[in-house]
Amino acid sequence: MGDPRDTYSPERRTALLFTGTGADGAYHAGALRALHEAGVKLDLVGGRGVGAVTAVMASVDGGAQLWEPGGFWRHADIPQLYRWRWPFRVLQQLGLALLVVLAVPAAIILLGFIVYPIALVLGMAGLDAGAQFVQWFLGGVGRSFAPAALPTWIPRLAALLAAASVAVLAGGAWLAWWRSPLYRRSTGHRAWALLGSPIDASVAIDRAIQAVWRLLKGGASIKTPETQDLSRRFAELLTENIGQPGFRELLLVVHDLDSHRDMVFGLVRDPYRKALFPPPGGVSSRRAEAHDLSSGTQAFTADVLAASLSLPGVTDPRLVRFAPDAYWRGETHRLTDRPGCVGRLIEEAAAAGAEQVVIVAATPEPPGPHELRPPRLDGFGRVGEQISSAETTALSDAVRHLHHRFQGVYLIRPAHNPIRPLDLTGAYDERSDRVQTLDELMERGYEDAYRQFIEPVVGASGDRMTQVNRDLDE
Repeated sequence: MGDPRDTYSPERRTALLFTGTGADGAYHAGALRALHEAGVKLDLVGGRGVGAVTAVMASVDGGAQLWEPGGFWRHADIPQLYRWRWPFRVLQQLGLALLVVLAVPAAIILLGFIVYPIALVLGMAGLDAGAQFVQWFLGGVGRSFAPAALPTWIPRLAALLAAASVAVLAGGAWLAWWRSPLYRRSTGHRAWALLGSPIDASVAIDRAIQAVWRLLKGGASIKTPETQDLSRRFAELLTENIGQPGFRELLLVVHDLDSHRDMVFGLVRDPYRKALFPPPGGVSSRRAEAHDLSSGTQAFTADVLAASLSLPGVTDPRLVRFAPDAYWRGETHRLTDRPGCVGRLIEEAAAAGAEQVVIVAATPEPPGPHELRPPRLDGFGRVGEQISSAETTALSDAVRHLHHRFQGVYLIRPAHNPIRPLDLTGAYDERSDRVQTLDELMERGYEDAYRQFIEPVVGASGDRMTQVNRDLDE
């Protein structure tokens, strides 16, 4: 979608923004690949949610790490990026075992519906085996329901499984506390700490950090450093090469649950840097929410990536400790993603001097009449539906209210996408009556970028410039 007020020009300062969650990143990777192949000039990249991963890689000319064989979206463990936390997975198995134990008496009784017809057929055939078969079954039922048998062992097994469930929850809560590098006091009944967040995002976070580190280390065989060290190395690389071919300015937005603010992290060149990120000793209230990744006082890149990949409400937020001399005076805050952050991301791109913006989103336009889809019953499907709906609404509102701040706003999004944010193994598409995979979603992003932006917008601007040059020569 382009703004009809004006036309695209590669001479204008251009921002490329990615918004989405989970599987949407495959669509982002395909669109970025198309823009990379077409040589589209980009001055600034930004993202929220999984779009932050795409933006970070694109800022240091590492987009190929997303779509190449063995890259982020071609890896075999993609289906495990988001999964139920291990206590919940163990509880599922224990729950099934408990159901089996409790169903044993009913199963024995229901077995009679099979035994008696067989005995009847044998009796009609004149065989004594039918009566013997019935007597054998009745004897087995009597022995099973004797006081020392099922009436004793079923309660014991049920109690054992229930105790194991409590032990698993307690062990999961203790391990989560022990492994966390930071800690925050909490309020409420301690029993809630046993449950915790149901979904685990650690695999997605580790994969994103590993992808950044592979890009930074090149071909060297070096162990992954601590997140602070990795963040500093990334900031140094981008700061030293900003403005060089393939390197772009960066903007990332996450939400702070404690300050009730959207936090902006970025690395942009002057004079936009001074406008976006007040100096440490300044008195501007913007210091509470704007953080310069190139300041050198504190490295946030890995923490921001982790927060961007944290699903609001269903995964643990990222705990981030600010410097003692920063605005928040050494406090530890909980950062997470928020679908509505896309509006703030677009605002920050405008504040960073972007004159035209390209937005890549894997959510299609809001549906109209006769486009209802059956609601999902599985847990991941329900969460994905809520996130997808919130993202679609937030993007529509943001573009409608902020388009006037740019010379051109261009959207790259699919006309139809059956894959929800947490459908990491693909999803069944009712329209085509088949399962669509993430590889197909990535290819759709590639095709949509060409069909919706590169050919009609970039190509048309090149034709106009050629015609203008011819007119000037004449």
